[in-house]
Amino acid sequence: MNREEKTQLLAELNELFNTAETIVVSHYKGLTVEEVSELRNNIRKAGAGFRVTKNRITRLALKGTKFEALADLFVGPTAIAFANDPISACKACVEFAKTNEKLLVIGGGMGTGVLSVDDIKRLASIPSMDELRAKIIGLLQAPGAQLARVTKAYSEKE
Repeated sequence: MNREEKTQLLAELNELFNTAETIVVSHYKGLTVEEVSELRNNIRKAGAGFRVTKNRITRLALKGTKFEALADLFVGPTAIAFANDPISACKACVEFAKTNEKLLVIGGGMGTGVLSVDDIKRLASIPSMDELRAKIIGLLQAPGAQLARVTKAYSEKE
């Protein structure tokens, strides 16, 4: 990688850290190309992004951003998942790590705060917006459905 490519990568990563709401840092040592592709696709389906990073350039790109406190996590074979919502990147990484022990979530950040592995797992357990909407619709429809069943049962008895 020449100097110009490194400068471009630094600028891209800096922009990513300035625009993302949530960053999940993980180690991917031992994952095959197929497994990384599967992880990338799962994260993309969840509405987030995934990128394998160069540690030195990433630490430079973190300077001056809200995720500057994450610099110590970038040691070894690291990758980042990033999203503009607090749940999608966490959920996709934790779900993949459950089925593939080679992916190790080591930390992350949300807003200006640092997230521990336990924090990321807690965020991953929160239902997505679509799941919450479905629950609300179900709750709103339940009284009407019960009334219809009672009315139908009463009319069948007559």
